[in-house]
Amino acid sequence: MEGISPITLGLLGSLAAGSLTAVGAAPVLVARIPSRAIRDMSLGFAAGVMLAASFFSLIIPALDAADPRFENEAAPAAIVCLAILLGMGVVALMNEKLPHEHFSSGREGPEASSLRRVWLFIIAITIHNFPEGLAVGVGFGSGGMEGGLPLAIGIGLQNAPEGLAVAVSLLGEGYSKLRAWGIAALTGMVEPIGGLIGSGIITLSEPLLPWGLAFAAGAMLYVISHEIIPETHRSGHQNKATLGLSVGLVLMLFLDVWLG
Repeated sequence: MEGISPITLGLLGSLAAGSLTAVGAAPVLVARIPSRAIRDMSLGFAAGVMLAASFFSLIIPALDAADPRFENEAAPAAIVCLAILLGMGVVALMNEKLPHEHFSSGREGPEASSLRRVWLFIIAITIHNFPEGLAVGVGFGSGGMEGGLPLAIGIGLQNAPEGLAVAVSLLGEGYSKLRAWGIAALTGMVEPIGGLIGSGIITLSEPLLPWGLAFAAGAMLYVISHEIIPETHRSGHQNKATLGLSVGLVLMLFLDVWLG
């Protein structure tokens, strides 16, 4: 793996992570669908993984990368804080301007009556998944295998329950098992695009490293707060969801220390 460029690693790592969306959705084809409580706990696990990855794999490395460039001790923190807000703001803008539909809250963004409902779902999941691929790509672009592998594993693990949630929701909308699985699998394929962009930008321009790391963290933090946690608390299973979040957070922390 040493001879592989960080850009290629970013693409392959985010492709592997995104592919686990299809793996997570597979039970709709062959097995009994888990209960809503189990699904909420799994999504809570996903939120915990993303939360830990945002801080331990992105924000702290961003501070470390910015620190040697400035004599003013406040400058690195200011850069990272600004980049986090930019990441959150860009995803919020996408959420506002792109027509899409959530399984729980219905349509958001501009009116788009001409779009078929399934495409509104796909746009919503694309908004969700792109920052995850971006984070994996930035991780590989900044630190090679050591920097990207914990992120790829962690985000891949949290993609599995997300894939199942998407497939189950589509089944509830009347789609066949095969089509629900196919659409869920397809939503994970936006992550390699984000991975390629993230690793490419960071590899080609080293001064952008702290900006890219913190931007990816901010984008993921927005998704956690705006999408995942509200969904896990919607059906009264917040205790199980919080348990899942706790397990996901400490597992990602362990992976980051062990593999990073």
